[in-house]
Amino acid sequence: MTDLPDDFNPFEHLQQTYRTEFNRRVDKFFADVPGTGDLSGTRPSLKLACRMTDNDNDAMMNMRHNLFFNVIGYSRKNLAIVYGSKFDTAPPVAGHPQLFLTFSQDSAATPSEESPIEHEKSVRLMKFSCAGGDDDGSTKPAITKANMTEIANEIKTLFISGGRGIDYTCGNKSASYTDPENGFARGNYMLVNSRADAMEVYQKLCNAIDVPFNQEKLIVNDPDKPSTTTAAAGKITILGKQVQNRRYRPVAVLRFRSAYISLGNLVPPVILIDTTLRHTGLVKYP
Repeated sequence: MTDLPDDFNPFEHLQQTYRTEFNRRVDKFFADVPGTGDLSGTRPSLKLACRMTDNDNDAMMNMRHNLFFNVIGYSRKNLAIVYGSKFDTAPPVAGHPQLFLTFSQDSAATPSEESPIEHEKSVRLMKFSCAGGDDDGSTKPAITKANMTEIANEIKTLFISGGRGIDYTCGNKSASYTDPENGFARGNYMLVNSRADAMEVYQKLCNAIDVPFNQEKLIVNDPDKPSTTTAAAGKITILGKQVQNRRYRPVAVLRFRSAYISLGNLVPPVILIDTTLRHTGLVKYP
């Protein structure tokens, strides 16, 4: 056992260690808020209130701990104590139509040794059911062709500009928008290169299905590992042949291509709009 210095104070050591570890978790939880927080908004203010400082007494440390772990609910996010099932408060999504939007890289911008990057984003249409209430017990009305055509026209207005699908830049940051009541379940995310791109796509998607957008429900995580290019990823040898190694969350411009609604079961998806012209949608493009 290492000898401790004569002036070692176990209480100060414990307090400093606790403060460091606690603030590390606060900083990770509020990774979208720069610095130690401020009074410019709800999340910056919460971060400021949660972080412990050298001048805190025991009462303030306990209040910050209680605010972060119990009031905000950090302890109920599978990171400490779990009370009940994490699915208890999320509404069931089975039986609700699912809207999908597809994005892909332009072929002219795709490296010769790579396939175009393709991403897909989905949301449940919680205002509707796939079938009538008599068939699935749902209290929501069954979605109709008129409903889907209305959504298709909204998507055409929001996601097509100048005769082309809008674009955004994907990258190594994962952006999640969590609003189960309005169809955005926990755990889904999209890869972006900036918070602004994520906000634009999610905001347009909320507008398309006529639900409110709340930027405070958007969380963007920035990993330590940077995006890699085709050259940086290099090649590996498989069965004596050199092949391109997989890139890590590469930076690329993705363009909106199509939107469709899945009704589950064995029913084919309903194409709302398709800028590739491979399928006939409910609304014409361009």
